[in-house]
Amino acid sequence: MRKDIQDIMAFIAVAREQSLTRAAAKLGTSQSALSHTIRGLETRLGVRLLTRTTRSVAPTEAGERLLRTVAPRLEEIEAEVDALGELREKPAGNLRITTAEHAANTILWPALERFLPQFPDISVEVAVNYGLVDIVAERFDLGVRLGEQVARDMIAVPIGPPIRMAVVSAPAYFARHKKPKTPQDLTGHNCINLRLPTHGGLMIWDFEKDGREVKVRVEGQVIASSGTQMTDAALRGLGLAWVPEDIALPYVAEGKLLRVLEKWCEPFSGYHIYYPHRRQGAPALAALVEALRYRG
Repeated sequence: MRKDIQDIMAFIAVAREQSLTRAAAKLGTSQSALSHTIRGLETRLGVRLLTRTTRSVAPTEAGERLLRTVAPRLEEIEAEVDALGELREKPAGNLRITTAEHAANTILWPALERFLPQFPDISVEVAVNYGLVDIVAERFDLGVRLGEQVARDMIAVPIGPPIRMAVVSAPAYFARHKKPKTPQDLTGHNCINLRLPTHGGLMIWDFEKDGREVKVRVEGQVIASSGTQMTDAALRGLGLAWVPEDIALPYVAEGKLLRVLEKWCEPFSGYHIYYPHRRQGAPALAALVEALRYRG
């Protein structure tokens, strides 16, 4: 029975990654050993669980059923085992967090600098990702996103103040282009886009003034993958960037960036840390959430 459970967990990793190579790397084993494990499980169960091609693997109908019915139960067992840590004097375990780059740099790393020395038995893995990751499917313990992006079935705790955005570019850019006066004027400008991993789309720029909301799909010659890249491109005069205000203001103060549309950039809900209800009792998670809680 124990071997079946271990092999089923190996199958779940392959089915979720849809790749023997990536699953083997995640499990810390070789691709050949993992393939042998899956074939052995299929032989014992008497059904094919995966369809293999030269480029990928995908669950069969039987595999989908196993993934749908058994995986959540194994995760519940893991959560209960983790909760036994309450019997320890100190919280312990590994926590996996998915977050955007800005939240990691401004909130997570400063908090972890204080938190981790106090809890030497806790380790933290931080994965920076702009996509709206399904933390349950991707096996993250916690996610950090803006409050309005958190799914309603999650427990969410604010960890930072409200956020404002800023539209900026270098003086050299404005020497060649007229400053926009309204968000609609951005359609005539070279704007620096942000590529989102989720479905490969581009970030929509959101504005609000006196209760009026305006969303703009901007265009330009540069597409970046992070706020840092967007800011660097703006500093080089390659276009207008829409970035968190705290990133832009030091450069604005130095005169390296000029800000426009400031009255259209009203504050909105800041970063929240969120997690599934079933993880609520995990002591390591609870300790970190409490350390991050915004008390503004």
